[in-house]
Amino acid sequence: MKVRIKTRKKRAEARRIHILSFILLSFSLFIILSFMPKDDPLIEEITIPPPEENPSAPAVLEENKKTIRRGMTLSDILAEYGLPPAEIHNLRRDVKPVYDLARIKAGQEIRVCTVQPGEFVSLEYDIDDKDYLYVQKKEEAYTAEIKKIPYDIRVNTIWGTIDDFLITAVNEKGEQVQLALDLADIFAWDIDFYADLRKGDSFKVIFEKKYLNNEFVGYRNILAAEFTTQGKTFYAFRYTYPDTNEVDYFDLEGGSLRKSFRISPIRYNRITSRFSYNRLHPIRKVYRPHLGVDYAADIGTPVQATADGTVISAGIQGASGRMVRIRHKNSYETMYLHLRNIVRGVEKGAKVKEGQLIGHVGSSGESTGPHLDYRIKKDGKFINPLTFKPEPVKPLRKEFLEDFKKLADSYLVCFDASLMVFSCLSSL
Repeated sequence: MKVRIKTRKKRAEARRIHILSFILLSFSLFIILSFMPKDDPLIEEITIPPPEENPSAPAVLEENKKTIRRGMTLSDILAEYGLPPAEIHNLRRDVKPVYDLARIKAGQEIRVCTVQPGEFVSLEYDIDDKDYLYVQKKEEAYTAEIKKIPYDIRVNTIWGTIDDFLITAVNEKGEQVQLALDLADIFAWDIDFYADLRKGDSFKVIFEKKYLNNEFVGYRNILAAEFTTQGKTFYAFRYTYPDTNEVDYFDLEGGSLRKSFRISPIRYNRITSRFSYNRLHPIRKVYRPHLGVDYAADIGTPVQATADGTVISAGIQGASGRMVRIRHKNSYETMYLHLRNIVRGVEKGAKVKEGQLIGHVGSSGESTGPHLDYRIKKDGKFINPLTFKPEPVKPLRKEFLEDFKKLADSYLVCFDASLMVFSCLSSL
């Protein structure tokens, strides 16, 4: 009995020792882990930032086109895009050595590029139909240069027959009035398009058309033309001298189409009264000489000087109304009567060039309606403008005659070809 009690006591003591040992070991382990460095945790904590409430939108380049209106200034235009007056002043100052932006003209297009919301990037201004001004902002300064407008030039051709007017015939071929006027200008020294045309007259024209962004914007040069009137055929070929870049139109033999005088002082209209020594005056109702040619035209039609010369007088001259008189070489004199107005600068002693605008058609003086009375004198005597044959100017220079004839022959081949094979022009 005693032996059993002793054995139970030994087992209880051993169990207590094990429990105390486990508690002591656990406490020691807790203390050790509490003092271990935490630089390299086993699990990395990742922090995700909260999303922005108003994320900024990407910058957008925007081009703003505007046609300049009369009285509009650069400040008026740029102020719309947030440029302060001081910045506009700096822009004009930096650009002025290249182009003075105070000279912008009504009717021209201006394009302003900005990065929204309103930061200036660049400016383009169409100076004329050939050049444009390009202005760009770099850091705090503005740079400028004049560039050529990047037209797409396409060569075209038309054939036509005249029933009444050249303009009508050109329109029927899908082309605009300007092409007819340009064609009349080329032959202005040989053909009177107001008096000489007959039904059945014909023409062929090879010309250039300008396109911008695939849209037709106007005509460039007439390269070659053939015109047949009253059984006689006239040719015109555009030639540029390789050494001087001077341009002129010549006939098949290299003779210049330009003469000392143009046939007519206005572009394309009709004759209402011819040169006569015994004409019934429409107002005075008496027969008296009419020593000029009357061209009926709308009020405001431009009137051009028919040759280089010096203005003898310009102003109101009684029954002649507003009149310009010009003295030319070789004792010639021309007169332009019944004008609505005379262009500023056309005054006594002024020099004028052939084709220069001198006034506009009106009905001043003794006149029954808007028209131009055009007169010519030679050695102080009136001559008939419709039968006047002016002297030709200098022909093509001989050293370029062979080169010119090769070009003219190429155009003649195209005149004889149909529209379907007009691709021959690509080899010119």
